[in-house]
Amino acid sequence: MAEAKTSRNDGTASDIVKMSDLRFAWPGVRKFQISIDEFALATRSRTLLLGPSGSGKSTLLSLLCGIATPQSGRIELLGTEITCLGNAARDRFRAEHIGVIFQMFNLLPYGSPVDNVILPLSFAAERRKRAQACHNARTEAKRILCDLGIEGDLLNGAACELSVGQQQRVAAARALIGSPELIVADEPTSALDKVREGSFLDLLFAQVEAAGSTLIVVSHDQTLAPHFDQVLLLNEIVRPEPQP
Repeated sequence: MAEAKTSRNDGTASDIVKMSDLRFAWPGVRKFQISIDEFALATRSRTLLLGPSGSGKSTLLSLLCGIATPQSGRIELLGTEITCLGNAARDRFRAEHIGVIFQMFNLLPYGSPVDNVILPLSFAAERRKRAQACHNARTEAKRILCDLGIEGDLLNGAACELSVGQQQRVAAARALIGSPELIVADEPTSALDKVREGSFLDLLFAQVEAAGSTLIVVSHDQTLAPHFDQVLLLNEIVRPEPQP
């Protein structure tokens, strides 16, 4: 199996994510395996991870979020080795500490934007407390949505009635509520034109900065690079290798 090294492999106490000696293959899928020797992500950084389709971007995010578990190696997040947690404990940890912006949004189609945004708080008591520090949860959801340009009558309609760009902002607000320490975004601008893309990123970065969160975005779009603190190439971190 091919192995990969990132140029940033000197993890420190200030890193929110540390991976080492990871080996992973999807069960029953012999043709795709990945190897990660070392990877670290600095706290409060804004990182863009670039790679083409099929290069392992979604797999890396699944490992990072604890959705998938490696066959060997370590994943440490906020000082907790999540590879040692059981399934239920990993789910609770993810709900408390990670906000995910899915490529397909995964909104409740007939729920309102506010209903969609507060949904993760149902599974994360500490995150709910943070969301309610200044307001109740629904008021905080409306505040974030308004900051992202979803306001007025849009707040009370069904999510399925929103435009693609508006649904994308609802998905971002859902990831941001309760100030999770890590925000993970999978191709978050893929459905936007360049004008809306820049506006969306500006709003997203402002919210991430206000929450004190760390942001990692995976994308195939190299034109996003100027917006980020650091840009990493996926093939410097993860190298899939077809198996015979």
